[in-house]
Amino acid sequence: MAEIKEIFDESNPWWKGEWNIGFKDRDIYKNIQKFLPMRQIIGFTGLRRVGKTTLMLKIAQDFIANGFDPKNVLYLSFDDFKQLELRDILNEYLRLQKKNFRSEKFLLLLDEIQKLDGWENQVKSTYDTFGENVKIIISGSESLFIKWKSKESLAGRIFEFGVDALTFKEFLSFKGAKYSPIGIYSRELIKQFDEFTLTLGFPELIGINDKETVKKYIDESIVEKVMYRDMLKLFKINNISLIESLLKIFLDGPGQLIQITDLANELQVSRQTISNYLFYLEESFLLRKLYNFSRNRRKIEKKLKKYYPTIISAELLFKEDILYKSKIFEWIIVNQLKAEFFWRDQYKHEVDMVLIKENKPIPVEIKYGRIEIDGLLSFMKKFDIEQGYILSYDKEEERKVDGKIIKIIPAFQFLLENP
Repeated sequence: MAEIKEIFDESNPWWKGEWNIGFKDRDIYKNIQKFLPMRQIIGFTGLRRVGKTTLMLKIAQDFIANGFDPKNVLYLSFDDFKQLELRDILNEYLRLQKKNFRSEKFLLLLDEIQKLDGWENQVKSTYDTFGENVKIIISGSESLFIKWKSKESLAGRIFEFGVDALTFKEFLSFKGAKYSPIGIYSRELIKQFDEFTLTLGFPELIGINDKETVKKYIDESIVEKVMYRDMLKLFKINNISLIESLLKIFLDGPGQLIQITDLANELQVSRQTISNYLFYLEESFLLRKLYNFSRNRRKIEKKLKKYYPTIISAELLFKEDILYKSKIFEWIIVNQLKAEFFWRDQYKHEVDMVLIKENKPIPVEIKYGRIEIDGLLSFMKKFDIEQGYILSYDKEEERKVDGKIIKIIPAFQFLLENP
């Protein structure tokens, strides 16, 4: 157990003195504050490197700052403890610290918990036995570790929070940049938005604009780890090269309309295999699926789907051609707004995004260059919508056409004004 003690010491620096992680504010941290005093487990899910571990350490820092005994805060990463039982790890911790879960309050931070075989029952046992005294925070890099494995065993015992890449507003906060009033800072904000795009929303890429560095980060810190560590452990993938090829299709060409049967024929595999692999990519946070909007829920599932990667290839990201800049511009906005719907009819009229607010559809077109309104107007007439939006790179105006209002707004402004 000497090795465990060494890992304990390295992972829990607050045991030996003052410690500060230099946390920069995230919107999600404000959202979870009211849940922390409750008994329920807090679960963070999200793509690698988006900040789940930092959030956990921020919780530890705040507990300690509010008078919590530092030695009663235990952080474990299951990158380090893959082969051990949670019970054995906790018993060793209690032995070393001469502590007892029944006599004091504790904070238990379990990072990348899905790597621990049978983790859900082990966490449930700890929660049921010591939950009055032990606050448990867990994280994982796949959504399924909450949705499936823990659905029954942890029902009623856990609150799940998705941790996303940085928003543009958070990026500005990280940099300490001013943006209010927006009209005064519009020129600066356009430059900041271009810089933000190159980060792909990853905190560690702020200030880095070298193509090779970004490429290495995407490939090695995100794609390879998700593909070869997370997905292979969680899913039954018989053809890793196929799922790599599938992801590359979207990394190089975001926003593609996909007919699964056609894609299966192109890649010479079964329709079911393509369907499964797309699902795996979604559940590992590498792919975002948009449904073709309809007020009839049954029709939505039957229509074409559109897919955007949550990250993008560095080759595409650094291209200067206007066509590629337009693709990147659309990609980042779709992901920033967490779009769930687009729209396309049988006449190929199309709207890039349909946002839902107060159960009402809001059509949004994304135009990097030339402004076109035909698809937007078709949607607004069909669904009797009075107002639609076009998110531009830098244009701002309002048009009234056939009794409809179309607001053309710079994308950076829309992102800052619409939480």
